[in-house]
Parts: sequence; C-alpha cells; structure tokens
Amino acid sequence: MALNAETAAGFWTDRPTLVTGGTGLVGGWLVEDLVRRGADVVCLVRDRVARSRLLSGPLVDRINLAYGDVRDRDLLERIIGEYEVDTVFHLAAQTIVGVASRNPISTFESNVAGTWTVLEACRRSASVKQIVMASTDKAYGDYASAVYDEETPLRARFPYDVSKACADMIAQSYAATFNLPVAVTRCGNFYGGGDLNWSRLVPGTIRSIYREQKPVIRSDGQYIRDYFYVEDGVAAYRLLAENLADRPDLRGEAFNFSYDAQLTVLELVDMIADLMGSSLRPDVQNVASHEIPVQRLNPKKACDVLGWQPTYALSEGLRRTIAWYQDFFRSAAVERP
Repeated sequence: MALNAETAAGFWTDRPTLVTGGTGLVGGWLVEDLVRRGADVVCLVRDRVARSRLLSGPLVDRINLAYGDVRDRDLLERIIGEYEVDTVFHLAAQTIVGVASRNPISTFESNVAGTWTVLEACRRSASVKQIVMASTDKAYGDYASAVYDEETPLRARFPYDVSKACADMIAQSYAATFNLPVAVTRCGNFYGGGDLNWSRLVPGTIRSIYREQKPVIRSDGQYIRDYFYVEDGVAAYRLLAENLADRPDLRGEAFNFSYDAQLTVLELVDMIADLMGSSLRPDVQNVASHEIPVQRLNPKKACDVLGWQPTYALSEGLRRTIAWYQDFFRSAAVERP
C-alpha cells in the first residue's frame, strides 16, 4: 500500500540522500524535487557538466557535491559513511545507444561495474535503508509486438541494452542474496527540459523546428516507443523509495513506469511539429542500427502495488518541454555576444 499524502509529505525532511547521475536529465529534476521536499542531498559527479540542470543554476548551492567515479568503492563508502546516507538513487550510467555501440567497454564499466560497486558499498553500510536502481525498458530486449510486463524475461542483445539488463539482474541478485533493500525501475524513453544531448529525438526535434530546419529521424520513423515525461519519472522514483522504507516485500522487485501509450518515432515528431505550429516534415535517414524496433511497457504492477498514477498526459509533457527549450534558446540568444 502506498504511503498516505501526510506521511509522504514529511518523509524527505532532512533525509540524507545520495544521488548518482545527478548531471543527467532525470537526475537533475530528481535532485531539485528532493531539495524542494527538504532532503539533505549529496551527489556523486564524475564530470562537471556545466550546462546541466544540477550545476548551471542555484540548485548546486543547496546540495553537497563529491567528485569521482561511480566504480570507486572506497569513495562511495566514504560518502555513504560521512553523510550517513539513508536513501540511494542510482541513476549514473552511459545512456546513449550509439555511444554504447561505438564504445562498449566504457559503457559496460559505467553501467555494470558502477552498479555492483554502488550496491556493494550499500551492502557494507549500516545506514542505507532503501535503494532505487534505474534500469530501462531496453533491458527486455526485442519481443517484436509483445507488451512487456515485469515477468517478461530479460533477453537484451546490443551493448547498451545488455549493460542495463546486467545491472538490473545484479540489483535483483543483491536483494535475493543479501536482502539488500533495492528495487528497480524500468521506464520508457525519458524526455523533458534540460536534456542537451541533441542526438536524442525530442530535444533534437525541438531545436531543429525552432531553427526552422527539418527535424532528423535516424531510423525509418516506424520504431515504436513509450515516451515518458521526466517529472512523472521523478515522482515514480520517489514513490518507490518511500514504499521501500517500510515494505520489505518490495526488495528485489522491478516496476515498469509508462503511460501505456506507444507512438512511432514519426508520430512523435509530427506531434511536436503540430504543438510548435510548424509544417516542417522530417528528414528520414534510415541509418539507425542496434535499435529495438518495438517496445511497449505495461505499468499495471506499479499502479496496483504502489498506487502510482501519472500526472501529465503525453501532450502536456511535450508542451511543458517545448516551453522549456523555447526559453532556453531565447536566453542563449540574449547571452550570445
């Protein structure tokens, strides 16, 4: 049963919380949400991503920062021990499919070794009470037209997908073997303001249309995906951590989070163009490789077990995202000498 609103409201007050991957899209929004709720947040940061949501604004002055590699267990044990960390969100990962195909070793090191290092540091700590580990729908692999539920076996094949499936199973192993209080999220394709990786579909499309250029689709446009707005993702991560606090039955469990509304890449690009009042048609290049053609997530378990419900419809999430980028581009133009 999910926490009631009154209990959840005070849950994060002064709670020592470690976030890995805070300079990423979801990480920045998550840290902002936790700080707003009163949590005492420490972030492990490898690179100083200057324009990230975490480091480019006032948020950075309200958190503790530790610089280092997520594979450094001594560092993680020091952070967890010195900050008396109670809750861990492990989001740090190499998340770009194309990069994983070109550089599989660095992806495996970050995503697989990084995960077991975080979990081992947590296992050796007396203070950690709940851990949320970010997996992905890519961990399921290619099931053609099937809808994934949490009982669908993980059968990833390509480097990024395999790295996340391995991390997913490692988390389940630590829960089963050591009773570690860890649970796994499997979400669709995140989108939202603050993602400055222009090779991703949503920010790349918005930037192209803003510049009155044809948006680029690397695939044939027919790949089917679940698209998941970042603020709903943050709420899902937070809800899972809150439930882990007093529900040992959730240890080792995985949860799909999605809108259960799948679109082709072409449909999503057309939706963005319509919302931006543009008649531009995309440049369909059909050069993508190592991509899963169809991915569909069933979120019923999260709804039934956690009481989760999304707040934003896809169209509203896109409107909010477009507005964020329009403000960003206008501000960048003003700042440009």
